[in-house]
Parts: sequence; C-alpha cells; structure tokens
Amino acid sequence: MTFDAATLIGAAATTASIASFTPQAWKIIRTRDTTSISAGTYVLTVTGFALWLAYGVLLGQWPLIATNATCCLLSAFILMMKLLPREKKEAVAEAIDPKG
Repeated sequence: MTFDAATLIGAAATTASIASFTPQAWKIIRTRDTTSISAGTYVLTVTGFALWLAYGVLLGQWPLIATNATCCLLSAFILMMKLLPREKKEAVAEAIDPKG
C-alpha cells in the first residue's frame, strides 16, 4: 500500500489535532482545576469542530468525520468540565481517574 503526500499530511494533521486536546483533558482530570481555561474559547472550538463534522458528513468524507468527531468530543469534555460546579467536576474526574 502506498500513501501520497496528501494522505500523509492528513494523517499527521489528524494525529496532531487529536493529541492537542489530550494533555489538557488529562490535566483537568488529574487536578480538577479549570480556572485558567476560557469557556468562550472552548464554546468556539466545539462549534468549529461541530461545523467541520457536519461538513464531513455532508461530503461523506470519513477522515473529516472521524477526526472532527473525536476533537469535538474532547473539546466538549473540556468545556463541560469548565462549566460544571466543583462537586460535579470532582465526581466526573473521580469516575475517570479514582487515584487523581
């Protein structure tokens, strides 16, 4: 199987996009702290990924669908954790990482 430059760049972009949200999500789970996160930024980020996801669905392009669905879920998780009251944030984080 051979890969052209567009496929390799797309794969690298997918990896970087998904990986970019993982450290933030994990830090929130570990520390339960979201004070330095901008809710407005994540509202726009989730909206952008949702629109890219819709675009991918309309085109029937699974790479756009998979990448943007994953990024939308990760950024929506971060936004949700930002907006949740402290006790609910603690409960979610505890369910994911009881040792946190």
